[in-house]
Amino acid sequence: MARTYTLKKRAEQQAETRQRIVEAAVELHSSVGPAATTFSMLAERAGVQRHTLYAHFPDERSLLAACSGLVEERDPLPKAAPWRNIADRGERLATGLRAIYDWYERNASLMACVLRDAEHHALTHEISMQQFSPYVAAWQEALGVKLGVKQRAMLHLALSFHTWRTLVRDAGLKQAAAVAAMTHAIESADDA
Repeated sequence: MARTYTLKKRAEQQAETRQRIVEAAVELHSSVGPAATTFSMLAERAGVQRHTLYAHFPDERSLLAACSGLVEERDPLPKAAPWRNIADRGERLATGLRAIYDWYERNASLMACVLRDAEHHALTHEISMQQFSPYVAAWQEALGVKLGVKQRAMLHLALSFHTWRTLVRDAGLKQAAAVAAMTHAIESADDA
C-alpha cells in the first residue's frame, strides 16, 4: 500500500512541477515574448533546475504547445457557432466583435508578444497559426454571411488584434465604441 501511495504522491508532485513550468512560461511569453524566453530564464522563474525543465519539456515545441493549451484552457477563444443564429447582420457583427475584442483585452500582453515574435520566429508562427487560424476562419465564416467583397475586407481588418489595439489602446476608444465603429465600417463598405 505504501508503494502505491508513494507513486501517487510522486505523480502529483510531477504534475505540480509541470504546471508551475507552464505558468512561468506563459508569464514570460506575455512579457518578453516566446522568442526571447530561454530555458534558463524559465527554469529560474519556475524555481526548477534545467534538467527538471528538460525532463518535462525536451524541446521548445512541446513547451509552446503546453503554453497554448494552458491559455486556451484558462480563457478559451470565442466560438463562432452561437453567432450564426443571430439573424440581424449588424447585431451578429457587434456580438461577435464584442466577444473577440473582450478576449483581446484580457490577453493583450500575450497576444502582442506572440504576434510580434511570429513575424520572425518560425516555431512561434507555426504554433500560433495552429492555435488561432481555425478560430479566425470560423469568425470570418460566421460574421461574413451575405457580405460583399469590400465588406469582407473590412471584416478581415476588424478581426485583427492590431486593429483592436489601435482603436482601443492607441486611439483611446472604449470597447463598445470600437465595436460600433468597426460594425459601421463593415456595413457601410459597399461594392458599388
